[in-house]
Amino acid sequence: MKIGVINEVSASQRNEDIVQAIREATDAEVLNFGMKNPEEEPQLTYIQTSYMAAVLLGTKACDFVVSGCGTGQGFLNAVMQFPGVSCGLIADPLDAWLFSQINGGNCISLPLNKGYGWAADINLKYIFEKLFADPFGQGYPKSRAQSQGESRKILSDLSRMAHKSLAEILKNTDVEILRPVVANQAFMDAVTATSEEEIKNILKNIRP
Repeated sequence: MKIGVINEVSASQRNEDIVQAIREATDAEVLNFGMKNPEEEPQLTYIQTSYMAAVLLGTKACDFVVSGCGTGQGFLNAVMQFPGVSCGLIADPLDAWLFSQINGGNCISLPLNKGYGWAADINLKYIFEKLFADPFGQGYPKSRAQSQGESRKILSDLSRMAHKSLAEILKNTDVEILRPVVANQAFMDAVTATSEEEIKNILKNIRP
């Protein structure tokens, strides 16, 4: 499994904590797209990190994306505007386990300033331990597993119907929003390695 980690500027100081916690809790490959500190360029808002998450998932450059913002709400709302993204707001290990079992999504948003205090790094480690403890989508309680699976399928179909395609969204986005995105070399390297030629060409034609 490839897990992408993306931090926007206000939560960039949490990047190392997140990457370390994932590596301690799983044997997944971690792709770190920053931001790693507030001075790093390009600077990214949660709007830009939501585009990055959607592209990474849509091109299959990553299987799962971990991101967030100060409260987690901004990134959550932004990334859910894109097709094929199922994101949960995760504040503790129980949130993580229930999200994996009931919702079976491909993205989480973490509150990385609000309530981020003593032992926050331990909380992160426990979040990832529980998030990836069991195969996704098994249901909880087990008696509800079939109904929850049907709901996930309906929601996936609804996401596809309710959104424009990722390529169309990118084509119609103000290039000034996307310039910091394409200036992130690690992100572009990951996307370029995929077979999604249309998405790659759209992004490559945007000058940082």
